[in-house]
Amino acid sequence: MPFDARALTALDFPRIRDALTERSATSLGAERARALAPSDDAGRIARELDEVEDALFGVSLSLGGIQDIRELHARAGEGRVLAGQELLNAAYSLDGAMTVKRAIHANSRGPLRDVALGLGDHSELVRRVLSALDRDGGVRDDASPRLRDLRKRIEPLRGRIRERLAATLEKWADVLQENIVTIRRDRYVLPVQASRVGQVQGIIVDASATGQTYFVEPAAVTQLNNELARLILDEEAEVRRILTELSGLLASDADVPMTLATVGELDLIAAKARLARDWRLNRPESVPGASYDLREARHPLIENPVPNDIQLGETQLLLITGPNMGGKTATLKTLGLSVLMHQCGLYVAAASARLPVVRDVLVDIGDEQSIEASLSTFASHLKHLRFVLRHAAPDTLVLIDELGSGTDPAEGAALAQALIETLLAQDARGIITSHLSPLKLFALETPGLKNASMGFDLEALAPTYQLQVGQPGRSYALAIARRMGLPEEVLARAGDLLGPDAGLMERMLEGLERERRELGAELEAATTARRGAEGELARVRQERETLEQRRNEMLAEAAQKAETLYADAIERVRSLRARAQEDSARPRVMQELRELRSAAQKARPAPPAPREDRGDPIRVGSRVDVPAYGATGQVLELRGDDLVVQLGVMKVGVRRRDVRLQQEPKVKAPRPTFAGTAPNAFQNELQLRGLGVEEAVEELRTAISEAHALRETPLRVVHGKGQGVLRRLLRDYLKTDKRVESFHDAEANQGGHGVTIVNLRA
Repeated sequence: MPFDARALTALDFPRIRDALTERSATSLGAERARALAPSDDAGRIARELDEVEDALFGVSLSLGGIQDIRELHARAGEGRVLAGQELLNAAYSLDGAMTVKRAIHANSRGPLRDVALGLGDHSELVRRVLSALDRDGGVRDDASPRLRDLRKRIEPLRGRIRERLAATLEKWADVLQENIVTIRRDRYVLPVQASRVGQVQGIIVDASATGQTYFVEPAAVTQLNNELARLILDEEAEVRRILTELSGLLASDADVPMTLATVGELDLIAAKARLARDWRLNRPESVPGASYDLREARHPLIENPVPNDIQLGETQLLLITGPNMGGKTATLKTLGLSVLMHQCGLYVAAASARLPVVRDVLVDIGDEQSIEASLSTFASHLKHLRFVLRHAAPDTLVLIDELGSGTDPAEGAALAQALIETLLAQDARGIITSHLSPLKLFALETPGLKNASMGFDLEALAPTYQLQVGQPGRSYALAIARRMGLPEEVLARAGDLLGPDAGLMERMLEGLERERRELGAELEAATTARRGAEGELARVRQERETLEQRRNEMLAEAAQKAETLYADAIERVRSLRARAQEDSARPRVMQELRELRSAAQKARPAPPAPREDRGDPIRVGSRVDVPAYGATGQVLELRGDDLVVQLGVMKVGVRRRDVRLQQEPKVKAPRPTFAGTAPNAFQNELQLRGLGVEEAVEELRTAISEAHALRETPLRVVHGKGQGVLRRLLRDYLKTDKRVESFHDAEANQGGHGVTIVNLRA
């Protein structure tokens, strides 16, 4: 069902159409903009919104220069021959449409590509027209071989005629009106004095307006003029044949109507995008059901409007009361326009909008009294209200302005209450504005109906245009009258006439306003405090990120320094190894190795003190407590978040979070050293008990390097028995070191499994 045209007019929707028309680049788009109407097809609405978004952020639609050539196509279809300029306009327009199609396929995010499928391929027609016509619409010489041949013959013939006539000028100089050669009726002639025309041999072709001059074709050029006329006729016939052929080509292009319709559709989409950009509109979200939620909604046609939040859902009807000129009608129209624009595939004037798809917008806005039709203001309202009651449903939006006005206030209030009850029973959604005080009390007691008012600054006697939901509006009539200087006795008498109940109502509303202001101030203070806390949190996070970045830089710098030191040490060890080949240099090499080792140990940073509360990393070989088993064991394997722990003779699998790293005081093992009583003595026993796995492997690697350089073998590596973890990991390393020839357990009486004998290659 189409939307009620009177409702569209009452909500100022024609001005939205006008704004789109102004932003259209073609007459095709302007035509569509003027015919724009809301749709109740949710799929179509979503598709059109996607197209506008694509035009805003994907494709820049440039449709300027494309003309409405429907009339030209129709004339060509009737068999008429189009002029060259008309054919040229058609070709330019179709070429522009194909350019837009290429731009869409290159840049579109998707939605506009489906629309561009309606743009046909007119490349053959465009090529033929542009190759046959020049920029002025004239037919080119090379449009056909025959035309080229005719024009090649015409120009030399014109030259011959002019030359022959130029020679005749001297002969006829005394009878000529002017000493020139001119053209009359497509024939070259001479201007002869009328009184002396009998002295000239030739044909009179034309005469001047005054009759003083005759234009005579000399007999000497008659045959040449005849030949020229024949060639010109042949040229005109060929030109007409070419234009006829091109017109037929346009008429036979069946895709032209669809292309033009698609150009109009694309131009409307581009106009919607320009409107969204110019008016700072945002995309609405379609939601099922009958729930409306607009944040910071504003009337798009009002300059510098005050934004308001509008919500309908559990609150079926919003009753807005308050003084005149306070913005009640503007708020009502804001919701109506947002719904209409959404269902036209337009963005809406709100920071965010969640809107349903309605079947119709039912309105009673304005005064349509008519003397001729014997309709008063009240009768006009009743006519519209009858239509509203007949069609109101959950899938319609009801907007009623000044309900109950135009008649006795008491009867108007009773009628208004009955109408609201009917709308609530029909589960309708909408906004109603009124001045009637009984309706405020009715809204306080009725589920589904909620009071609202427009803010008013009593000090400035000016509205604030802020929608205040949950609070009925005051009329402020007596307050404004007192501020305007009416006598106090008049105001006092008015208060007496209102009675105690009316005064009670005003005092109650005044108290509600005061409480609202106090709550607003508290909310503002809380918001300020929250923003301050958020700012402090952001600052702390920034500082933490800065510290983290600095830590990473320091780690990278330390790693680089370690790499340099390691490379220097390797180079020095190689040098010492080469010198150790000489027996005489061996004592000095031993001394330098001791110094190098001592310097490396001093430079090594002390390991950080383990802290269980910071979750120190658990590694293979770590001692852990397993509360579930009430035992302590050693970690054998790491499998992500799972650990394999040796508990006595039993291996168990546990989660990392279910164990606690045991902080045992490490036995300070004697640092492995190779210093003896003599400078050249070599201590071949390496004590690794009590060291961590990584530290033990590093000590073993260093010892092997020194022993290999000094040709000392075997090495006796003391690692202890324990659970066998350190022994297994040390032997895993020995398998990879190419300087190791073999290794085995010591004899039973010399340490057995707690000692590994390492034999080095020569």
